[in-house]
Amino acid sequence: MQRIVLAYSGGLDTSVAIPWLAERYDAEIIAVTLDLGQGRELTNVRERALAVGAIRAHVVDVREEFARDYILPALRAGAIYEHRYPLATALGRPLIAKHLVRIAEMEGAVAIAHGCTGKGNDQVRLDVSARALNPAIKVIAPARVWGMTRPDEIEYARARNIPVPATIESPYSTDANLWGRSIECGVLEDPWAEPPEDVYTLTRAPADCPDLPAYVEIEFEAGVPVGINGVAMPLVELVASLETIAGAHGVGRIDMVENRLVGIKSREVYEAPAAVVLHLAHRELEGLVIPRDLERLKFELGRVYADLVYNGLWFAPTREAIDAFVDKVQGRVTGTVRLKLFKGDCRVVGRRSAHALYEHALATYDAGDAFDHSAAEGFIKIWGLPVETSARKKPAAQLQTLGVHA
Repeated sequence: MQRIVLAYSGGLDTSVAIPWLAERYDAEIIAVTLDLGQGRELTNVRERALAVGAIRAHVVDVREEFARDYILPALRAGAIYEHRYPLATALGRPLIAKHLVRIAEMEGAVAIAHGCTGKGNDQVRLDVSARALNPAIKVIAPARVWGMTRPDEIEYARARNIPVPATIESPYSTDANLWGRSIECGVLEDPWAEPPEDVYTLTRAPADCPDLPAYVEIEFEAGVPVGINGVAMPLVELVASLETIAGAHGVGRIDMVENRLVGIKSREVYEAPAAVVLHLAHRELEGLVIPRDLERLKFELGRVYADLVYNGLWFAPTREAIDAFVDKVQGRVTGTVRLKLFKGDCRVVGRRSAHALYEHALATYDAGDAFDHSAAEGFIKIWGLPVETSARKKPAAQLQTLGVHA
């Protein structure tokens, strides 16, 4: 009998997919669940997979690999999709594809499968990533084929005694990992409706946050966050700690209408406390230590990097080339950033670095001012010379429209 390796989350779509795949393809289903930091969602996940028909269930802890090889490069690149989404779900997909392909080869499977729908982004990310790693791999996406609505899936599960965490009354679809959490479906499909408070699990409502602000100091070495408030810690622990601290102060809620790769606009709600804080701190430190032209070039490449991740092109040569550029830039990004967290707001209130290009003697207007004011007049003359020359050459008719007499 042939085998299919399924990316199993334990949710509605993948729980229904196990019996559906087994029946449709007369196949043995092997479930694969990766621990990317989703926490309680993994409770009894192996037992659940076996209970609904999988012949084997692999649960693999990839948190360190995820943080080191996916989160960190995206953070150093400044990859934020459409200026708001820090790509938590998108960053996890190429890693999932990598392990699906690896386990499929190990198990002698004929195909891999996932629970993505036909109008989402994740189908693209998983399919393209898998084929980048093994061009001959067959990818099956049951939700693109079976034509069931979410209520239909729930009824399908009930008819087969498949326990699932979704109900018609609470139809949210969620995805969580170390870098953040996404929530969609249900009332959230109305872009005018305020998200109900019960969709959030990582962040407090601002009204329920402490009445005193929290100050957090994040230390970076070559663009890598290495400590909080003077305490050194590995990246996985650091991200988890910041999630707790920032989430307790309501930081990290994102409500946006984004442009999906498949050509539609979609209302998306995210929680990403650690990602929001770290991206802000990292960007501020970069602005302190690298020159203006390089900072602006890197910002543009960060946008390109975010598009690559969002669009499922993690394994593309372009992303690898940008990584090389970013690695060169990050050599100077060492220092500490202080942030103030208060009732949903996060702002930088201090920054310092041995590599800072800010010099007090050049910036101050007080005693000790070392700026050569006498050079300004000549600089302005040369800087404005093209504009001045152009103005002298304008026809008289154009000058009159500007209220100037030749």
